[in-house]
Amino acid sequence: MRETSVTKCRVVSAPSGGFAGADTVATIVLEMAIQERVLPLMTVTEAAATKIKQLMSEEEDVNVLRVAIQGGGCSGFQYGLGFDRGPVEGDVEFAMHGVQVVVDPFSAPYLQGAEIDYVDSIEAAGFAINNPNAVSSCGCGHSFQVEEGDADATVGGCGSGCSA
Repeated sequence: MRETSVTKCRVVSAPSGGFAGADTVATIVLEMAIQERVLPLMTVTEAAATKIKQLMSEEEDVNVLRVAIQGGGCSGFQYGLGFDRGPVEGDVEFAMHGVQVVVDPFSAPYLQGAEIDYVDSIEAAGFAINNPNAVSSCGCGHSFQVEEGDADATVGGCGSGCSA
């Protein structure tokens, strides 16, 4: 995703001494600078990046975190996180906090703007995906549903005993 911002600067020049007399004209110039920055498909928090790097160091021959969505779960879709050797043709690639992330083209629209976090508390420990595209999720937190018509409502059962 690209974000464009426009910056307006006003530059005023006057004769030496800083004051314009009746016979002097001050010059006012408006300049516009357009800046464009490419935003990553999704973000990875520092806590998640730290845990991902730790887990990757324990594996052999892996270089990237692969994030995907799959049909299934009690809400229609479920997240998939895993390590891979590298990107394949068509993958969306980005790096954040020292972690190289790849997302397949099918999953990318469902993950636009999502955040991968790592939570370690009394209540829960593990990766959490905060996804603005999810309109609902099940109690286990591993599956989600998107706008009506985008997911097959007949898909069911994440196997953990949760209900939609």
